[in-house]
Amino acid sequence: MTHLKEGMKAPDFSGTNQSGALISLSDFKGKKVVLYFYPKDNTSGCTAEACNLNDNYHSFLDNGYEVIGVSPDSEASHQKFIDKYQLQFNLIADTEKKILEAYGVWAEKKMYGRTYMGVLRTTFIIDEQGIIESIISKVNTKNHTAQILDL
Repeated sequence: MTHLKEGMKAPDFSGTNQSGALISLSDFKGKKVVLYFYPKDNTSGCTAEACNLNDNYHSFLDNGYEVIGVSPDSEASHQKFIDKYQLQFNLIADTEKKILEAYGVWAEKKMYGRTYMGVLRTTFIIDEQGIIESIISKVNTKNHTAQILDL
């Protein structure tokens, strides 16, 4: 569970996207941001979430939002994921997990009796001034756009 709360300043970050370009949260000052963290490219839940956001990308733009995904996958993995599903938004490669840790979403997880470190699927809605408006920790991957726009 993240240590961040609604109303707090979102940690600024810089990371490289699928093309190797440097992307920072501060690049989006004056815009609302949907910053979503997901475990792995090309897995069923992550693909459902990315495709749902992508299918509704223009609704986000029309409502003043930019969408940014972050996972520990590499730039090359992100580019393949984007190409395969024609994703229209940036995916940041956080291979060193600095952004994941800053947002408190790199944590111990348990599955099938095994404990391991992984990404807690979480979405942060950040306002135009860089303040966290909402945190969605129970992400509905197939209907994530509705979860966000219904806030």
